[in-house]
Amino acid sequence: MDNQVDRRKFLKNTAVAGFAGCALLMATKFNTLHAFDRLPDDKETPDPLKMNYCGYTCPADCKFLQATKENNIDKKKEAYEIWKIKERRGVDFDEKTIFCWGCKTPDKPLGIVTGGCTVRQCAIEKGHQACIECNDIATCDKDLWKHFPDFHKSMIEMQKSYKAAKN
Repeated sequence: MDNQVDRRKFLKNTAVAGFAGCALLMATKFNTLHAFDRLPDDKETPDPLKMNYCGYTCPADCKFLQATKENNIDKKKEAYEIWKIKERRGVDFDEKTIFCWGCKTPDKPLGIVTGGCTVRQCAIEKGHQACIECNDIATCDKDLWKHFPDFHKSMIEMQKSYKAAKN
């Protein structure tokens, strides 16, 4: 019978598959944790209408948005941990308040992250679609920029290309 599986081959293949699965899961978590550290795509002229108020563009596979759409408590808990909401906002997990529809969704309620975002509030008050339109971005000391200084620097650089394209 050729249906018998070599035990060593089976163990080797399952170990490789397990390591690959773990690597994929950790890569996803790492990318979410460091999302603001990545520089935005500079191949095209920045469009404030396509960005969040801070200049970030949420990925289509955002765990927080997926958890919200599915109203999945386990995924909400995972997003809560990944986004370090307890540490950053001092808020305990509550499935009814831990959600995110994005920061430019006027027909949806604001979640714990977007509702408390001082960058979002400032941009709205100043009438901007994104911070790259603000002349004060280089000296802005909002909380988001303190947590993600590399992202702040990339937004300052993005503003330069935005202004150059406008002129």
